[in-house]
Amino acid sequence: MPEMSDLIPKHGGYRRLKSFQLAQLVYDVTVRFCDRYIDKKSRTHDQMVQAARSGVQNIAEGSQASGTSKKTELKLTNVARASLEELKLDYEDFLRQRGLTLWDLADPRRAELIGRRPKSADEVALWVKEKSNLSTSSTRSTPSIQSTIPGIAANAVLTLLSVACALLDRQVAAQAKAFEEEGGFTERLYRVRTENRRRNT
Repeated sequence: MPEMSDLIPKHGGYRRLKSFQLAQLVYDVTVRFCDRYIDKKSRTHDQMVQAARSGVQNIAEGSQASGTSKKTELKLTNVARASLEELKLDYEDFLRQRGLTLWDLADPRRAELIGRRPKSADEVALWVKEKSNLSTSSTRSTPSIQSTIPGIAANAVLTLLSVACALLDRQVAAQAKAFEEEGGFTERLYRVRTENRRRNT
């Protein structure tokens, strides 16, 4: 009898993936962002939240499916990547339509946020307030300062998204290589059966 460990390798463990952790952070921040800055009755609100959620869910589902189908894992990871790309476009549209600045790739604030390694939506919100020169203990703000918050917040999420997408690009490449070299469940089953026949002859 083939060993289950030979047929179905260890899988899941998506919560340890940096791509999952970052996608989940992006989802949490996007829910807050949309509730604050996007009309809840608009399709854009729902689409942005769903795109963020799709990124998280498909990474998880792909990881779980990897034990029996590398092809499904690769497909779902690609779906996650495409969902986050869609979300990036929505944030870029938000900035463009409001005349807000899209940070250049060399903007030092991007490196600063990445270096901060925020773990929660609260940490991202605190960083945005710091960049807006707002005190978390103060409720007073001028209109000019207040107007910068949505722009900084959108750029912050775009920065996190760029890292998440880069991680998923590497993940997809690694999965494609593994599938090409090792095959999936069917190939493993064939190898195990062939080995068992060899041993029994």
